[in-house]
Amino acid sequence: MLFAPERLSRWAGGLDHVVEVSGRLASWTGFALVLVMAFNVLLRYGFHTGSVAMQELEWHLMAPVSLLCMAYAIKHEGHVRVDILYGRFSPHWQRIIEFISCLCAVALCAIIIKLSYGYVEQSYRIGEGSPDPGGLPYRFILKSMIPAGFTLLLLQSLAASLRALIVLLGGEPPAAKPEHELEHAA
Repeated sequence: MLFAPERLSRWAGGLDHVVEVSGRLASWTGFALVLVMAFNVLLRYGFHTGSVAMQELEWHLMAPVSLLCMAYAIKHEGHVRVDILYGRFSPHWQRIIEFISCLCAVALCAIIIKLSYGYVEQSYRIGEGSPDPGGLPYRFILKSMIPAGFTLLLLQSLAASLRALIVLLGGEPPAAKPEHELEHAA
């Protein structure tokens, strides 16, 4: 059966795994960002000099942190929820709202991916780099984080909608399994 709870749970688990691995890898860019910022401060205040490329590298590292890690944050419920009305609904209506909101997130992500594709493709085609002298080349890599991040968010939203569908179909909600006993340092 196509919508068997076991099958839906396996699909959701597979999507969760992709988001988990991607989020953990991308989270290390946060550590790199701290190192680059510390180095820039040292250059500026210790040696009274600086580098345009190093300053641009700060926001080049901010893109993977924010875009590639947003799905990871949602997977681990590190986001802010506004439950003013949601908490007052019955559990049945909460499950319906959860399912519909996840599907809306999937649709929104698909739209953003489609709209950003031409933007990134044009940047890649012209070999876009920094307009500033001494700036970083390959700005198209930075812009490619937009569809990549929203693809991960689409996968996470799809996994959440599958879990919500399992409950709506009368199945038990999948138990949350810890990925590892100890969290990583990043």
